[in-house]
Amino acid sequence: MTVIIDPQNAGISGNMIVGALVDLGANGKKIKKVMEDSAKDFGYVEVNFNKINKHGIKSTHCNVISSDNKDSTSYIELIEKIENLSLNYEIIEMAKNVFERIALSESKIHDKNIEEIHFHEVGSSDAVCDVIGSVYGYYDLNLDKENVIGLPIAIGGGSVKSQHGNIPIPSPSTLEILKGITCFGGPINKELATPTGSAIYREICDEFLDYIPMIKPSKIAYGAGDYEFDFPNVLRIIESDSKLKRQKINVIETNLDHLSGEDIGYLFDNLLIEGASDVSIIPTIMKKNRPGQILKVISTEENTDHLVDIIFKETGTLGIRVSENTHRSVASREIIPLKVEIGGHVYKIKFKIGFNKNEIISYKPEFEDIKMIAISQDMALSEVRNIANMIIRDYIDNNGE
Repeated sequence: MTVIIDPQNAGISGNMIVGALVDLGANGKKIKKVMEDSAKDFGYVEVNFNKINKHGIKSTHCNVISSDNKDSTSYIELIEKIENLSLNYEIIEMAKNVFERIALSESKIHDKNIEEIHFHEVGSSDAVCDVIGSVYGYYDLNLDKENVIGLPIAIGGGSVKSQHGNIPIPSPSTLEILKGITCFGGPINKELATPTGSAIYREICDEFLDYIPMIKPSKIAYGAGDYEFDFPNVLRIIESDSKLKRQKINVIETNLDHLSGEDIGYLFDNLLIEGASDVSIIPTIMKKNRPGQILKVISTEENTDHLVDIIFKETGTLGIRVSENTHRSVASREIIPLKVEIGGHVYKIKFKIGFNKNEIISYKPEFEDIKMIAISQDMALSEVRNIANMIIRDYIDNNGE
């Protein structure tokens, strides 16, 4: 199945995404409870789903009434509270990724470390509600097992009043989050793409296209925005019976022989922050038997030019190789947390399990989990890994029981 997120008409926001996912078939009652429960530590929240008509289009509106406990919340405090929510590991990790995107955009704009970021413009309870609701709906519909495509975003125009005075639309944070994504202004002087909605969109989409690909639509859902315009203020999600089994990627490469280890480490991290799907450094022997490295970056098409510019700027290299439209087959992945008792203590180990055509092809314990157990129990890492592998094999042999 292929799923298309279409924000071309009226942009995108967190509650529009939640409404569209419920309209697509996600469990509204469960999402309402999860959203309200998750936001309790941040303030008062009430969530309701209503079927409404937006200029002739029947859609689902996610109405969030909220008030925060305080004026602002630090990024670190917000992440700590999200980690303590009683939700599946995958939901918590994706929610953290969404807020990391927002915090990174703010850190760049204000020239601060991410640990110094406080959320002022977006209410913490409201944002947590939208993010958790969207991510829960995404997993409730099993969209993590499908190919999700994002279309260009209508971002609005004009200006909006903020803590720092009037700022242009799209806001600096939204524009930073949408780097490399096709956007267009209008059709009105109003903020249509919010930072929260944009960050969720970046996180749940596997690829971004300018047009709808060849599909066979099987279901169309609409999530309503809060405002009334002279056009349908809706976010559209299209479900298709066709399934794209491969992704198209670009591979960027260049040879390096003059950068220090610190410089390479900085470049590695920066490329991932700026949108690279993967980065690797491969030792090699260059001309005149000089040792060097091959920098290899996997990128989506829309991020390629931006990443190439970064490599030129940071390395001073005179040539970069780009292999376009390389096909990548992608196996399905699932994270499963299991408990294990070692030395009288109960620990939780997360396992990454790979599937191909519903057949398990790999399983691996999270390194940081087994490292922590090895240190706390004064055991060899290999011994803890062997115990972990026994646990996951027993789990698989008993069909997940």
